[in-house]
Amino acid sequence: MVDIDTFLITLYVRVDDFCKLHPLSFEETNVWPCGRHAALSRSEVLTLALFGQWYRFRSERDFYRFAQQRLRHLFPKLPDRSQFVRAQARYARSLHAFALHLPQLLAAPAAPYEVIDRVGLATRTCGRRGREWLAGIADKGLCGRLGFFWGLHMLDATTPEGVITGFALSCASRKDQPMAQQFFALRNWPDPDLPSIGVHGQSRTYAFDKGFSGPHLHRLWEAAFTIAVVGAAQAGHGPAWPREQLRWLASLRQIIETVHEKLLNFFRLATERPHSLRGLFVRLSAKVGLHNFCIWLNRQLERPNLAFATLLGW
Repeated sequence: MVDIDTFLITLYVRVDDFCKLHPLSFEETNVWPCGRHAALSRSEVLTLALFGQWYRFRSERDFYRFAQQRLRHLFPKLPDRSQFVRAQARYARSLHAFALHLPQLLAAPAAPYEVIDRVGLATRTCGRRGREWLAGIADKGLCGRLGFFWGLHMLDATTPEGVITGFALSCASRKDQPMAQQFFALRNWPDPDLPSIGVHGQSRTYAFDKGFSGPHLHRLWEAAFTIAVVGAAQAGHGPAWPREQLRWLASLRQIIETVHEKLLNFFRLATERPHSLRGLFVRLSAKVGLHNFCIWLNRQLERPNLAFATLLGW
């Protein structure tokens, strides 16, 4: 267990090393100047954005009150909250890049396989009337955790050690298979506007559940994207797998269920109610970055990878 100051200093050093090696992107340098000069450096903004995702804080507003009261000795130039929110938005690409830089340090590309799955993100109560946020983007879908809900789906890829190597968002009504197909395509042919997707690992092998079933699709993906896929077929989609093989696949997939539990509960993903897609991507990148950093720190301390509950002493 480490104290707050030690955690923040370690996080800042890791972020600052990253910022020295990765210059600002074109979008981050070409921001129309307005108001007073930014009080915080890029490294400080990223550090605070990452730290603010802990479950200890009920919201961003709650985190900033904590920072103003408890973190002034580490960040003496802490600005008004509105300026900090603008700074987070400005450095969105740096947050995406840092979140996916950590898997390189954690040897994620050398993993024998990756597991992909989706998790539902509710943006409002299903069936509620009146004005809605993310109009035209969020819609009604089905999730095993939430049932029918109104919002988005997040698809992510995870190594057997729990390191998140990439993630994407889609409307809730979109099916698993087309979302996975586009995810694989973007990993084959990266789009600079979608940096959160990540890249294929060295094994190029993926495991998933029956939601991604489809023998013809699996053959298409293997041929088009030069990958190997492992997944049981739904009833009517092919021969049933033996029980022992299903248990083996479930043991491979268990890690992504654990990762989703960490994101939902330890990093407040379950309580996200986004007002804009850009803001959601910024916070989601910060959550993924904090998750991967906690794994890195646990390894430095020779602790289990996903032992987050006892990592930070509040």
